[in-house]
Amino acid sequence: MAEGDRTMLSGSADPMNLNGDHENRAKPVTGPQPMNGGNGTYSYSKNSSYQKESADLEKGKIIEEIEEKLDMKKLSSFSNTICLADLGCSTGPNTFMIIQEILEAMQRKHRSQLSQSCPKADQQYSDDHQMPEFQVFFNDLEANDFNTLFTSLPQDRKYFAAGVPGSFHRRLFPESSIHFVHTSSSLHWISKSPEVLQNKDSPAWNKGRIHYTSAPDEVVDAYAAQFAEDMKNFLNVRATELVLGGMMVMILSGIPKGMPYSEIPAGMLYNCISSSLMDMAKEGIIEESEVDSFNLPYYAASLEEMEEIVEKNGCFKIERMESSNPAAWLQNRPVDIPTLVKHVRAAVEGMFARHFGSEVMDEMFGRVTDKLLDISDLVNSRRDEKSQLLAVLKRK
Repeated sequence: MAEGDRTMLSGSADPMNLNGDHENRAKPVTGPQPMNGGNGTYSYSKNSSYQKESADLEKGKIIEEIEEKLDMKKLSSFSNTICLADLGCSTGPNTFMIIQEILEAMQRKHRSQLSQSCPKADQQYSDDHQMPEFQVFFNDLEANDFNTLFTSLPQDRKYFAAGVPGSFHRRLFPESSIHFVHTSSSLHWISKSPEVLQNKDSPAWNKGRIHYTSAPDEVVDAYAAQFAEDMKNFLNVRATELVLGGMMVMILSGIPKGMPYSEIPAGMLYNCISSSLMDMAKEGIIEESEVDSFNLPYYAASLEEMEEIVEKNGCFKIERMESSNPAAWLQNRPVDIPTLVKHVRAAVEGMFARHFGSEVMDEMFGRVTDKLLDISDLVNSRRDEKSQLLAVLKRK
């Protein structure tokens, strides 16, 4: 989300026609949209370094799991082509960097296993003639800017590349055809916002908010239930697509068990977006009903929630599952609020623009920046919470 991935605005082509007119905003946005495409000021390709740095904190752990747990000899005995999938790839460049690291780790593991079974005199011959070929599938939603993705493919890549459009909440590949799945910054995007949030007669009606941050328990529970349903579906379809012994790595937003989401920087951000939109509604820039009908399809699970969902599925062995601080790479430097907001804008602008109109995006994100700057000390005081999950699973 992976890198995981949501729309083509701000100086780029706009195939989804997100021009903010009444027709485009007739129906509430319920599901995620692609990250901003192109190479413009607010494009994901130019505003995804924070996601990369946070994911890089897990890179050594992923390589360690490949080296210790992935049986390349067994996987390559079934086919001379090893297939990898990056789910939620967006437009790059992050997806290319992590795929290269994973591929090289798999090659090293393959050579290591060969060296244990081949005499040294035959090693070079074995390396040259028994190394499998690699096929990488880059997946994201149908409206993702695959043109930008593929025009920036590394020229010296040692794999075959293909794009696979579609939601990762449903089947994407043939049965038992994938050997390794990677997804980063993607799985916290649920397939849709819970419908009950727009029911005025329900205690889960999320009036005046765009997320479950600072919302009643009924709203939080509705989000949690949708996430659990989506993860159940995700694991079921991946279990069908992965070969036995195949590995899946997932990096996604999380939260310590029992901690209110408003106590971490991301929750503070969503509160600022909600209050900015409500201020704009009071000033007549947008309608208050538009705020009431918008709910960001994003949920951060606790480690315990993830463990329960995976164990209930029963198709995967948990090789590693842990929480970490995604801001550790800052190394005690303060969060650059304007840069953070640009990264957030690159990720979520498509959803907000489709619902509220692209003509108010500068106003909205400008107000959000100002509100976050006003509480920057609070944001920096809570940035070290363990709000990132890493899960390494192996197909049983």
